[in-house]
Amino acid sequence: MSGPGKDKLLDLEKRMNKLCIKKEDIEEKFIKASGRGGQKVNKSSSAVFLKHKKTNLSVKCGKSRSQILNRFYALRNLIEKIEEAMTGIDEKKLTKTEKIKKQKQRRKRKTQKKLTSK
Repeated sequence: MSGPGKDKLLDLEKRMNKLCIKKEDIEEKFIKASGRGGQKVNKSSSAVFLKHKKTNLSVKCGKSRSQILNRFYALRNLIEKIEEAMTGIDEKKLTKTEKIKKQKQRRKRKTQKKLTSK
């Protein structure tokens, strides 16, 4: 199984540059993952722990069996945490609320059409 695509890695690097995050500021440890997986989990250190030294924010990721994928997911989560800390805005929550607003507007229009057509 291969890791994430080059375009996704480049996108992460652009976001890091935009936030002035240097790779030297990120402490990386490979640890044993917890949870299901049996002997594989007990033997290999596939989970990744990342800590940003300047902001003291940390992330642990052990979603995948692959160390490379876990490293990518952890870095992405760490960047999101740093963005949220710097801007004070959680992008995921913001897009979710916008999506809900649009759904409600659509439903409102549909009900109004039904009422006016009768």
